[in-house]
Amino acid sequence: MSLGITLVSHSPKIVAGLSDLLSQVAKDVSITIAGGTEQNDIGTSMDKIMTAFEENKADEILAFYDLGSAKMNLEMAQEFASKKVHLYDVAFIEGAYTAATLLQAGVDLSTIEAQLAPLKIK
Repeated sequence: MSLGITLVSHSPKIVAGLSDLLSQVAKDVSITIAGGTEQNDIGTSMDKIMTAFEENKADEILAFYDLGSAKMNLEMAQEFASKKVHLYDVAFIEGAYTAATLLQAGVDLSTIEAQLAPLKIK
């Protein structure tokens, strides 16, 4: 089983930048992004999220998001995804960075989740 990451943001620029950052520390981790609406305006798109899930080379996906409606679209996409998707309510950049570095190091999912726990947004 392989694990990858999908990043969802209201801003196409934010997910592109975060993906660039993560690729520096996790070059072997499949990272896909869904940023902005279909017109690349501020917002989110379930279609973009589904595409990001499909394009991710991993068997299972760790999903991170920036704001509430991104979570709502992620939850809807999760229901239709052909892969298992783990959705995390953690600080977006810090959570994705933590997961990416640990995946690169070959750490198992339960250990990654333990490391993400202190980053949970309440």
